[in-house]
Amino acid sequence: MIALRLAAKGHLEGETLVARLVTTPKDDRASFLGRDYQLTSQEDAWAYYSRDDHAIALRGKAEDLDGDVIMLPPNASSAHRLIRANSQHNSLLITEQCDQLCVMCSQPPKTKHTDMFAAFMLACVMAPQDAVIGITGGEPMLFKEQLFALLMQVHAERPDLTFHVLTNGQHFEPEDVETLKSPAFNNVLWAIPVFADAPEVHDRIVGKAGAFERLLKTFELLSHTSAQIEIRTVVMQSNQAHLAALAGFLTTYIPFATQWSIMQMEKIGYGRMNWRKEFFDTSTDFAMTARALCIAHGRGLDARLFNFPLCTVPSAYQRYAVASISDWKCKFEDFCEGCGLRDQCGGFFEWYDVGSGFKAIGYYEKA
Repeated sequence: MIALRLAAKGHLEGETLVARLVTTPKDDRASFLGRDYQLTSQEDAWAYYSRDDHAIALRGKAEDLDGDVIMLPPNASSAHRLIRANSQHNSLLITEQCDQLCVMCSQPPKTKHTDMFAAFMLACVMAPQDAVIGITGGEPMLFKEQLFALLMQVHAERPDLTFHVLTNGQHFEPEDVETLKSPAFNNVLWAIPVFADAPEVHDRIVGKAGAFERLLKTFELLSHTSAQIEIRTVVMQSNQAHLAALAGFLTTYIPFATQWSIMQMEKIGYGRMNWRKEFFDTSTDFAMTARALCIAHGRGLDARLFNFPLCTVPSAYQRYAVASISDWKCKFEDFCEGCGLRDQCGGFFEWYDVGSGFKAIGYYEKA
């Protein structure tokens, strides 16, 4: 698994350091900000960097860290890799607080919150050209004012960047409409979960009464903006029978949605706790998922499969499967060796357990 934290030493005092690691000098916006730390040496497992008279060391290979943006608090023994230059899966964790308790949540909420918006702002400005940056939580919109300010300030500095914001959609208000019409938000894709067309099913899954009705108001508000919307639906035992009806609902009542991501469960957090109760094995019963895909595409909604290894999907529907699992938490099993579809497949989650997972995994010989 790719490390998102690196053992570090050398930053003993002052403010939290946000810096870009470089092996050779660069001439761009990040270097103009005076935030580049240049490689001075590689000694065994440690890469040493410096700027002016300040030196830091990180445990890792310099060639793997070139262009990465790190955050290192004073006296800390580890640095956060906020932006990995060679990755397509960079996300900023805005908060671990949330006002829902989804039964399959991979990152259960916590009560604490540490404001890191200033560091995130710097990290975004130093991101690679045309990068896509995820915004996640918890629920990022609990800090809506700071989040909106971040998105607008980054757009002013780096209009080439785009953002993918995961939100439960419970915090949009009428007064936000004019703000959301700003050009900065043309570069934002809002990823909002809808788990069923039936309010009682959706509300039970997210653990919040009235959540479905609140979503309807949100989508009405967003329809008055140019917002790009990704609908997210995790397939579970409690909602799989609703997938076809949900496809009809989305295409009828949210026809302006950009994409529908139909997702498999992740066995971590609440997902691990509720695995036996909620995991639905689509490798043995893909019928309702297939029907939902057909309805969505027949009505012009781009529906895709996320977190579905290709060996669990009927061949006729494999074209809808996206290699969606972030590189830092993706793995391939021993039985993937020699599979003819491995290069196209998104693999499995690092914490996937063969014994309690898909029961009808296929195998594809190389051509």
